[in-house]
Amino acid sequence: MRYDECEAAIRQLVDAADEDALHAFGQATVTRVLAAGLADEADEDDLDEDARAALTAARESIATADATELRGHLDRIDEGILADGDMDPGLVVALSALEHWTSYLEEHRRGELYELAIRSLEEVDHRVSAALDDFLAEPEMAAEYARITQALTA
Repeated sequence: MRYDECEAAIRQLVDAADEDALHAFGQATVTRVLAAGLADEADEDDLDEDARAALTAARESIATADATELRGHLDRIDEGILADGDMDPGLVVALSALEHWTSYLEEHRRGELYELAIRSLEEVDHRVSAALDDFLAEPEMAAEYARITQALTA
């Protein structure tokens, strides 16, 4: 499967999923992405101490936090970004995943969960470089695509 075909399939899955499946998928996915350690690889020059503390608090409370609490953490992170356009790519994926989940909780737009699914694939791609013309050739990428598919069709 090519990357663009994978994206289209995920968009269809998100569009067809019921609200319970979407919520369960989103919570499991953001938890998985934040637990992957992408933010831990970031340079100390990317975030100040308070932003790092806010990211840690968000990671620790992701299963129970509501949108207001997560938005507060994101605001603190945003205020403490030290990188000037050159942030660690793994940190960008982690923060984007957190933003998409928070936005979904705030507004319930399905597109946020589509984007979260893409961030999850990017997390896997960060570990194993997937070819765009055979995106699921790597076992880790195929497993993540299968997890996404199963979660959204449950």
